[in-house]
Amino acid sequence: MIIDIHGHYTTAPKALETWRNRQIAGINSPSEMPSVSELKISDDELRESIEQNQLRLMRERGLDLTVFSPRASFMAHHIGDYEVSATWAAICNELCYRVSELFPEHFIPAAMLPQSPGVDVATCIPELVKCVEQYGNVAINLNPDPSGGHWTSPPLSDRSWYPIYEKMVEYDIPAMVHVSTSCNACFHTTGAHYLNADTTAFMQCLTSDLFRDFPTLKFVIPHGGGAVPYHWGRFRGLAQEMKKPLLEEHLLKNIFFDTCVYHQPGIDLLTKVIPVDNILFASEMIGAVRGIDPQTGHYFDDTKRYVEAADMNPDQRYKIYEGNARRVYSRLDATLKAQGR
Repeated sequence: MIIDIHGHYTTAPKALETWRNRQIAGINSPSEMPSVSELKISDDELRESIEQNQLRLMRERGLDLTVFSPRASFMAHHIGDYEVSATWAAICNELCYRVSELFPEHFIPAAMLPQSPGVDVATCIPELVKCVEQYGNVAINLNPDPSGGHWTSPPLSDRSWYPIYEKMVEYDIPAMVHVSTSCNACFHTTGAHYLNADTTAFMQCLTSDLFRDFPTLKFVIPHGGGAVPYHWGRFRGLAQEMKKPLLEEHLLKNIFFDTCVYHQPGIDLLTKVIPVDNILFASEMIGAVRGIDPQTGHYFDDTKRYVEAADMNPDQRYKIYEGNARRVYSRLDATLKAQGR
């Protein structure tokens, strides 16, 4: 089985974006604020949006299951207040759940949280609980920068994040550390802000003793870890100067990386530098990079091709494709076993 642990609902019916635009307009004009009941998306519309897009590509590329969360750039936690974020998160999470109900063999949901700048993250817990207990979510997306590129929140090691971590440990679910849209002109959303955040999150963990307080906490750092694999020697050296343990002991029992790296040399580097037990297959298909690579004639985000071509043995590929996902996402493993898979 090939499990893609990084999928977003980037192809949701147009009605979702239309409703969101009305919600944003209503922030300053309350009379224009739409009600949740005004958003109407049928099951047939959901099927069409998936069958012609993600599911079609999954079948073409030989992928079996996707961990499916709301569109990352649409989370936009910096827009409005907590109530705006809470309503928006609930809508997006419900849609991903409905997709998983329509295609239970191919999609399983992960939740976005109703984060809002300056608001206690404990306010996110009711939505997290609902998504795990009612929707069967197997993970969450955690935004380390709800301000949208201005980094006004404390680092992930700060105790203000602990209520979320306590719930993650209780449910044994990982968090994909994933920022959203950048509203800072200095940082392009997908080309800079995402990769900056991946690297920043890793460094925040490196400089702290977070995993001493939460030894079973699990973070997935996407997009191949940003700059982390490329500068592994720098991080090892910094940890040494800070008198931290070796990174294998300090971080790699808790931090994992995905394969959303869109060329062969990048995957080759990732799999040579990072232990195979810490790499999980992912593509983020129909995401940030949707085009065809003129050098190969294949889609940039067809990451299975890169994993197949990398210098690995079958056991190592099994771990990346399936084994590690089942281990890191224990609720995913339990769901699959319940389905007889």
